Amino acid sequence: MAVVRTERILILCKTYPSPSEKYAETSCVAGMTQAGEFIRLYPVPFRLIRDNQQFKKWQWISAHIRKAAKDHRPESHTISVDTITLDGKPISTKNNWAARRIELGKPPMFEDFATLESARKIQGNTLALLRPSRIDHLEITKADSPAWTEEELKKLVKNQIQGGLFDEQDDREVRLLRKLPYNFYYHYECVVNGETHKYRHKIADWEAGALYWHCVDKHGQGWEVPFREKLEVELPAKDLQFLMGTIHRFPDQWLIISLIYPPKISAHHPVQAEMMF
Repeated sequence: MAVVRTERILILCKTYPSPSEKYAETSCVAGMTQAGEFIRLYPVPFRLIRDNQQFKKWQWISAHIRKAAKDHRPESHTISVDTITLDGKPISTKNNWAARRIELGKPPMFEDFATLESARKIQGNTLALLRPSRIDHLEITKADSPAWTEEELKKLVKNQIQGGLFDEQDDREVRLLRKLPYNFYYHYECVVNGETHKYRHKIADWEAGALYWHCVDKHGQGWEVPFREKLEVELPAKDLQFLMGTIHRFPDQWLIISLIYPPKISAHHPVQAEMMF
């Protein structure tokens, strides 16, 4: 049995759920310890993941955790939900993200995806920060089905039950959760020694999903224009970084599990930080 320890964790990632019958990773909550080591947490009830519930991105929490038994990725841990405590409000964006930059400076920052993947093969890392040189464009494709099927809903609820987390509130949260009818992919470039390398990765960040629904609720059929404006223009104008994570059942496949966007620092024209919406 893995040793239980108390850890203080800065939440950096909440991904949009994906139903799975066999694998207990319907959604990913990931963060960083005070020492700057990445950590993946499971199981976490849906009521703690939704944006308006419980802990938030950029908020410190403390909890009892232990190494996950069935997930051999080094960062993956099981969290005891009833031990979670919130350590203050989310870290401020004041002074051009000064406090957040201190935390972002702790883990290594990769400048090319190929180097990141090499590190996975050699060291086993399955969570990492990547700074692209340029965003080429955002690809939007239709999902196989625009709404949850009954089978998918059962899988989502089943994983909550298996984690010992299910109650009537969880059932409501699962059924209120709207499925994203589209998939979003960043096509981006990394420049290394004068050479440009092109990549494509899916965006699984909960914040991007919430932005989609915000745009739909506000603009209806015209949602795509403001959505693209945010992801293709506004965020790339910042110091955009990706928190990358692998998929449990496909260890060599990576997703963009969190978008991190400090303002670019300019001595003459300092940029003020702003929230996603």
